[in-house]
Amino acid sequence: MSADAAVAPEREVVIALRDVDKHYGSLAALRGVSLELRAGEVHCVAGENGAGKSTLIKILTGAIRRDTGSYEVDGRSVGDLSPSAARSAGVGVVYQELSLLPDLSVGENLLMGRLPARRWIVRSGELRRQAAAMLSRVGLADLDPGTAVRDTSLAVRQLVEIAKVLGEQPKVIIFDEPTTALSSDETAALLEQIRRLRDEGHAIMYVTHHLEEMFEIGDRITVLRDGRLVTTGPARDFDHDSLITSMVGRKIESLYPATSRTIGEPRLSVRGLRSQSSSTPIDLEVRSGEIVGIAGLLGSGRTELLRALFGADPVAEGTVEVDGVRIPSGDPRRAVRAGLGLLTEDRKQLGLLLELSIRENASIASMNELSRIFLVDRPRERSMVENLLGGLRLRSASWEQPVSALSGGNQQKVLLARWLATKAKVMLFDEPTKGVDIGAKAEIYQVIGDLAAEGLGVLVVSSYLPEVLGIADRVVVMRGGAVAGELTASEATEQDVLTLASPTGRSDQTIASSGEATRRTS
Repeated sequence: MSADAAVAPEREVVIALRDVDKHYGSLAALRGVSLELRAGEVHCVAGENGAGKSTLIKILTGAIRRDTGSYEVDGRSVGDLSPSAARSAGVGVVYQELSLLPDLSVGENLLMGRLPARRWIVRSGELRRQAAAMLSRVGLADLDPGTAVRDTSLAVRQLVEIAKVLGEQPKVIIFDEPTTALSSDETAALLEQIRRLRDEGHAIMYVTHHLEEMFEIGDRITVLRDGRLVTTGPARDFDHDSLITSMVGRKIESLYPATSRTIGEPRLSVRGLRSQSSSTPIDLEVRSGEIVGIAGLLGSGRTELLRALFGADPVAEGTVEVDGVRIPSGDPRRAVRAGLGLLTEDRKQLGLLLELSIRENASIASMNELSRIFLVDRPRERSMVENLLGGLRLRSASWEQPVSALSGGNQQKVLLARWLATKAKVMLFDEPTKGVDIGAKAEIYQVIGDLAAEGLGVLVVSSYLPEVLGIADRVVVMRGGAVAGELTASEATEQDVLTLASPTGRSDQTIASSGEATRRTS
């Protein structure tokens, strides 16, 4: 919550929606929703996937028309707006999926549609001047406007996108999950930029699944559930528990549920594993019933480690064993047969086959087992999918529904079912709750705990430190492609992890784990 939110007066309402309904056939996406966005205020909108947040954004930006209700700008009804009319009315939006063209320069992206030209020839000097002024406004004064977008980092692209929106002089700026793919430092920088925009008098609508961000920058919070407005009020009137309860309609007793587990023999053993780009070998062990978290800063090598274990990336040397059986390097097929399953960070690009159904996505890794003489045993396939997805509590009208139509949390469950169908012994999770709402997060944590309780070894990579410390038994901290140290999750703090993860951190903290892990320092 902003420092002066408690004493801030009621501010001017820039945009208001009153009693808005939107239906898609018999499905009610929004029902009687009202919302006010005020100058100089960050208004956070919270809700699970499917709560109506995206529909609300589309109505505000003119992407879709509302069925009923009014839309007011500066107190005047504006009727139905097209996207261009919404921009003219002062509505700008920074989407999670950025709209920049990677092969064009930063300057060309910033001024697309209004390039300075004389007789159809672009005035390059004027383009650079205008672009430099726009970049300076978002703290990118040192960025050359001639730089190709593809050569910039994701955090820089996010700021370029904001600069592009600001170039249209918006009264309202909508942020849709802007920090999903950013590191903690990049997120902090972006939130500080949003504070500056608020202080300049912009009305900010901020949509995120990260509750801590709402409390950090939010002045007001609105909660949607199942297309209805649940509550709205000053951020100071909410705490973590009350906000979650409002979002999911029930009290979640513990976001990171405790499970009764017995730590057994090693299931995954890694000895001297070294990637082709690293000079430091990695030793790692995950036991039956154990959840090991992998933490580290962006670029520390966490995802690369999982890919190397799974055989997706080549290694220079080292061995990987599952239940004592060595897996040849660079062979994902053999890794699957040995009992490894990998849930990738980018489920849409590297995990799911979006054009296929839920059933096909869940069963595709088990085709050899389900096939007889090159024909898939459909009854057996349907039975397997029913058992797995039913046990994971996946919400869907039909297993024949396209997997692309599911929410992020349910898509993760489809990928998990795929690997459970292979009778995996060790599960590798890379950012398992990325882009997932709070209710689905709690369910995924429960599933991870249940898998460990069944005797699987679980390795979890996450950029969200409370998640790592909340679900893991041990935390392995990586830095520069190597293991910087290990901590007992129940005794470690976020500061402990960050100390090890930072370039100046200590590397002398280790864990002795022979049955029961204990923390020691030399």
